[in-house]
Amino acid sequence: MEISGLIVVNKPESITSHAAVARVRRLFGVEKAGHTGTLDPLASGVLPVLVGRAVKAAEFLTESDKHYRATLTLGVSTDTEDRTGAVLERSDAIPDEAAVFEVVSRFRGTIGQIPPMYSALKVGGRKLVDLARRGETVERQPRTVTIYRLDARKIDERNYALDAVVSKGTYIRTLCADIGRALGCGGMMSSLSRVEACGYTLADAATPDELAEMTDAERVSRVIPTEDLFPSAPKLSPAPFFVRLFRNGLRIEAKKFGLGGVLPGTRFRLYDGGVFFALAEAKEPDEKRNETGTVIAPLRQFDL
Repeated sequence: MEISGLIVVNKPESITSHAAVARVRRLFGVEKAGHTGTLDPLASGVLPVLVGRAVKAAEFLTESDKHYRATLTLGVSTDTEDRTGAVLERSDAIPDEAAVFEVVSRFRGTIGQIPPMYSALKVGGRKLVDLARRGETVERQPRTVTIYRLDARKIDERNYALDAVVSKGTYIRTLCADIGRALGCGGMMSSLSRVEACGYTLADAATPDELAEMTDAERVSRVIPTEDLFPSAPKLSPAPFFVRLFRNGLRIEAKKFGLGGVLPGTRFRLYDGGVFFALAEAKEPDEKRNETGTVIAPLRQFDL
């Protein structure tokens, strides 16, 4: 039987997320595997890896907030906004601790962030990182991100430890560069660890080397079942007739399940004979379909 679910990997520094996923694929003997959010080679920490049919859940898990710990180094700017890049400027005019804390506080909340050139985002169908490696720079539009928490602690005159909880799409190295720019001395990210993603922490994670040292049974015990990836979604066990309709992609009025007051956007885990098979969501009625009330619409099937 094919293994399906999520493995929480503690990605070490110096390897790519792609390499970490490839190793998980080999260790678990699965054809399909993918992560829910890239970590640069410089970064370490929580890398949720989906295997088997659970890869279909990726689009739902990437919506989650993430928790990072980083080191901001002041007085140096690089083209990649971290310590792996070419140095663009240096400065010895390092502001005092009070000034740093005041500027850091400005970045809490909802802000506009211009994505870095060294990123996998595409502009005009081309990856920004590919353009950057050819020495090209293109205009990027700011993206709205939310910094839910941002705390700073002084390590020494030039280095500060940052603790940040951020929304999807936030670049911590850009945050470091923007703080340095606001301080007038420049800044870069010199280390990064993701300590939580998709609701999982480093305590839940194992490095690729640790996974390799486990027995097959021990590795399989690390697999989180697909249904557990949606803990806030109530369970719904339709009658066989409705199961067939859901499996054919049909929408069914919520009142048929005694869910007349359910709010649109509410998600449900669907079960067939006690076995999880799909994720569904409550949606507004569509008059063109002659729907008179909120409906339950299947989003993704996981047993096919």
